Order: sequence, then structure tokens, then C-alpha cells
Amino acid sequence: MSTMPFFDDSQLTRVLCVVAHPDDMEYGGSAAVARWTAMGVKVSYLLLTAGEAGMRSVEPERAAQLRIDEQRNACREVGVEGLTVLNLPDGMLQGDLDTRRQIARQIRKLQPDLVFAQPWDLYVEWGLNHADHRAAGIATVDAIRDADNPWVFRDLLEDEGLEPWGVRWLLVASADADHVIDISGEPLERAIRSLQAHQAYLEELGDHPDPRELLEGMTTGAAQHSDEPSVTHALAVAAFRM
Repeated sequence: MSTMPFFDDSQLTRVLCVVAHPDDMEYGGSAAVARWTAMGVKVSYLLLTAGEAGMRSVEPERAAQLRIDEQRNACREVGVEGLTVLNLPDGMLQGDLDTRRQIARQIRKLQPDLVFAQPWDLYVEWGLNHADHRAAGIATVDAIRDADNPWVFRDLLEDEGLEPWGVRWLLVASADADHVIDISGEPLERAIRSLQAHQAYLEELGDHPDPRELLEGMTTGAAQHSDEPSVTHALAVAAFRM
């Protein structure tokens, strides 16, 4: 199996994670977040929807509140204090100008060094990618560029006083990964607890794999791309210099 270099996260100070739904960060991404917050990095989450359409037996208004509450609990497990939910329509998310503007606004506000996003491909390792995930991923790529362009979304500067900001790195948990992040030990344990925090949602799904078995399996495989014997679990990511 080919080896991959470790992503150099030693200089990170601020990270913004942009995903479509509550629980999306908990499928591996939160392990990297746990590593970063332990290093003193300030990590914020931006959820584009409240996930209100994700629980078939629960009315959307109740589901949204339930899922946001569970996301707050998940955030606490990995040291995330900043959680913003945009309340765009779950199941009907679009990578349009309004979505890009709202993501760009958050980038300019928080001024992250790195943005963590979802893959925008139709085909992903676990099957056919969710429409909202694809929209969130491509909108985030575009919004990173928008946030750094003074002539795009000029109202953000002129009306809100938000100066352009250039993000240095975009990371995507992708089958086309070219780097790994060591999440062995405590980061993985905290990530498992963060997925377990979505208790009502996972119970609603019914046949969801055990969080520990799922995350340990995913990250053990990625660790095989490292040439460091001490790395037992890793997150594989595609890293883009922006």
C-alpha cells in the first residue's frame, strides 16, 4: 500500500468546518478536530441546515431542535465552542449564490487558516453521495474564493465591514486523499463520543453501525498509508493549497 505524507497542521490557529447537516462532521472529521483543539487551535462549525428532514418519524421542527441539541453535545466532546446553523432547507440545499454568500460571510468573520469541507463527488467510498453533501462541498470551494475577492459579494464589505480573507488550506475527507492526519489515541476516543452524542438520530436510523466499530474500521485502514508504526488510526484527506 502506498504511503502518504502527514498534513502539516503545526501552524494552524483557526479552522472552520463547513458541512450540510448535524452529524456530518462526526464521521471521521471530528477526530481531526479533537486533535486540533487539543493543540490550542480554535475550531468552529458551520452547518448549512439543521437536518430537519433527516428523521422520518419526527416532525421537522422537532427534529431540527433535537439534532442541533445533539450537535452541541457532539461539539463539546471535541472542544468546539463555535457552532453556527444557517437553517437552509434540508434535502434541498443548493450550491447557489446565496449559499456561497453565507459561507463567505462566515469565512470573513472567523478568518480561518484552514477550511474543512465535504466531498462534492457523486461517487464516494461509501456509495452515492447525498445531494446536500455535494452542494455543500462545491459551495464551500467557491465561497473560499469569494471570501478573498473584494469584488464579489461587495455588500459583505460595504454594508457589514467584513474585509476579504484568504484561506490557506482546504481539506476534504475524500477517496482521492493525498495526506493523512494522525488521530491515534485520545482524538479518536473523543470522536467516537462525538458520534455517540447523536443518540436519537442514530436510533432513528435503526441499522446504523456501532460508532466505535465504524470509526475504528475507517481510521485503521487510513493508518496503513502512514509509514509510522506508532500511528494506529488516521484520517485520510485531500489537501488543496488555496
